[in-house]
Amino acid sequence: MLVQFTIWDIVRNLLEGGKWTLALSLIAFLLGGTVGLLVLFARLARNRLLQALAKGYIEVFQGTPLLMQLFIIFFGLSLLGLDVSPWLAATAGLTLFTSAYLAEIWRGCVESLPKGQWEASASLAMSYTQQMRHVILPQALRIAIAPTVGFSVQVIKGTAVASIIGFAELTKTGSMLANATFQPLLVFGLVAVGYFALCYPLSLYAKRLERKFHVAR
Repeated sequence: MLVQFTIWDIVRNLLEGGKWTLALSLIAFLLGGTVGLLVLFARLARNRLLQALAKGYIEVFQGTPLLMQLFIIFFGLSLLGLDVSPWLAATAGLTLFTSAYLAEIWRGCVESLPKGQWEASASLAMSYTQQMRHVILPQALRIAIAPTVGFSVQVIKGTAVASIIGFAELTKTGSMLANATFQPLLVFGLVAVGYFALCYPLSLYAKRLERKFHVAR
């Protein structure tokens, strides 16, 4: 029996999928930011082993496709006898992906500060930890706000890859609706509108922050 879908039925289901896209993006960004901060500290540490481990971590997750990372987490852990849900696999994969990129973005912000800031704080007999806490990180944070908000757009778009492992976010919901309604142009057009509605305000906000916190000012 053929089920008839009204435009409202399609929109309502896509809004439900969009809710999960937004939830996954927020969780991945928050967890990724936390892990990324730890990786950043390891990357900037004076211990060469920590530096090497952090650098390797970043290169692995930046140098491999997000889709492959999700496959390894979802299917690889299942082969080891661990029951991994699509939600858990998507969260873990996007967290690792996000943390690697945020750590590198933030490292660039820290290293963009003039060396005179390090020298001036060292002349005040500050320890490395005190230098980071009171002098370097507050200034780097100001520079990092705009690119960090801008990267959040990539995280939202990256959630679409989670549809491959069965996580019912916006793209997966759209795919199922397209198969049920035989109206792929309409459905995926609305999916595109949904992503645009989520990403465009963040893009504008990132540009605004970039102008506001421009280093030259």
